[in-house]
Amino acid sequence: MTKEEKGVIIKELSEKFAVTPYFYITDTGGLTVAEVNNFRRMCFQRGFEYRVVKNTLIAKALETTGVDYSSFNDTVFKGLSGIIFSPENPKSPAKLIKDFKKEAGKTKITFKGASIEGGLFIGEDQLAALENVKSKQEMIGEIIGLLQSPAKNVISALQSGGQKLSGILKTLSEKEA
Repeated sequence: MTKEEKGVIIKELSEKFAVTPYFYITDTGGLTVAEVNNFRRMCFQRGFEYRVVKNTLIAKALETTGVDYSSFNDTVFKGLSGIIFSPENPKSPAKLIKDFKKEAGKTKITFKGASIEGGLFIGEDQLAALENVKSKQEMIGEIIGLLQSPAKNVISALQSGGQKLSGILKTLSEKEA
């Protein structure tokens, strides 16, 4: 690979990292060509992009993001690396990897690391945690729900209290009549 080709790949990856808040790095070294193609197909069907790239090119592209990925150097950037770019959902690639592990065999694909909104997850043991990560929209929805619930409780209490009071007054007026 020439220096110009490497520069083009680094530029493409840098642009992809800039617009994609979630990416996962895997090692598919234990897979056959047919299994890798099947994995790529699964990624495509779920709206992800999967690319196999040299570790040094990934590292150089990540340097342009302004986030410190130095903790990836000792563990993630070893062996064969493939990147799954997920434009919308942080936990879907984790589910994909888990499902593929069940289908193809546990030792054939290895989760190496991920970046979710700048947070780094390194190692196979982090895969289960990533499956439970909530998207930004889910978190915002939960916060709005929590903020709205006290107001709804106050309104319903006031409404029910008003109905009780009017019911008591009506009963009293009927008794007097």
